[in-house]
Amino acid sequence: MAPDSSVPIKVYENLSDLENLHGDWDTLLEAFPSATVFSTLEWLIPWWRAFAGRDQLRVLGWRNSSMRLTGMAPLALTMHRSFGAKLRLLRFMGDGSHDSDNLDLLVIPGCETDFSRTLLDWLERSKGWDICRLNTLPAESPAGNQLLQDLRARGWRVFTSTRPWSVIDLRENWDAYIKSLSSKERGKIGLRTRRLEKHYKTVCIRRCVEESELDGALEALFELHTKHWQLRGLPGTLVVPARRQFYHELSRRLLAKNRLEFWLLELDEKIVAAQFGLRYGKTVFSLQEGFDPSYSADSVGYVLRGNVLKHLIGEGVRFYDFLGGTDESKIRWGANVKHYLNIEFARPYTRGSLHLVLKNKIAETKRSLRTRLRSRGPRRK
Repeated sequence: MAPDSSVPIKVYENLSDLENLHGDWDTLLEAFPSATVFSTLEWLIPWWRAFAGRDQLRVLGWRNSSMRLTGMAPLALTMHRSFGAKLRLLRFMGDGSHDSDNLDLLVIPGCETDFSRTLLDWLERSKGWDICRLNTLPAESPAGNQLLQDLRARGWRVFTSTRPWSVIDLRENWDAYIKSLSSKERGKIGLRTRRLEKHYKTVCIRRCVEESELDGALEALFELHTKHWQLRGLPGTLVVPARRQFYHELSRRLLAKNRLEFWLLELDEKIVAAQFGLRYGKTVFSLQEGFDPSYSADSVGYVLRGNVLKHLIGEGVRFYDFLGGTDESKIRWGANVKHYLNIEFARPYTRGSLHLVLKNKIAETKRSLRTRLRSRGPRRK
């Protein structure tokens, strides 16, 4: 099952090669227990078309002696300027636009050690990079943790950090889930839904299931999201043309695979709230949302979320993932806080290694200074 050293690593440098790999890639994901939608080509290819710019693909593939695909490192090369230096940065395909989470090294279970060592051997031979930065790995990533262990064993310069994310472990049925919430939250969902039904002629909560309705629903999402952020004096992320392009292609690819969870709330035939999610296995990822501020008193976003959760639990979904960040609006739904792992490394005695040392010394100095200032407290007048 492990990668065969006699079979050379294949480097994929264009999208057409990845498209041709689609069947093997999907088979690998089926054998990869922690796979998420962010590691699928349905996500990565639209992302690349929208955001890659001048970046170059460096997707690495390993096969065993039977030519079965056993591991993938979906990487890309970009130019990175920091402290006046121009560096060649290797990072995950999908990283760089703040859209992708749960990026990972894809390896068949039991092959992590061979995969990690083979990857580091390739990186040691390749001189076309200065720093490798692997962001938003799941903290329990088998290949990520094996790689971290091997980096330290080889004496490579490596730094790590974490980032919080929030996910609800859903119960086996709606009643059990409701009972897991605080007493304050339990009655809100039904009460606020009934209030909408009392105040409006028609209340419709529906999921987009036809390609013909996607364009109109996406435009509603873009508008609602922008309105919400404009109240804060900010444009919001969905005004960016590249991101809109990404959502249009992504939604079609996901819908074709039955992985799109795009939900709308309509009051009197007007869309007032939208939530754009992604399904993979028994997990739904909440990617983006928006609601009409004119209807904030009706708690339309809250009502939509509650009804979506009820429907998903009924379909057997067991995890509802809010992705990066934590705040009260996620915790009140019963979300648990977990952490992503970020790994940044470079070969010893290289300009990349010197840069990482400088960068992290500056960051540590700033943290130490903030700690000392906080311990002193405010000055007396």
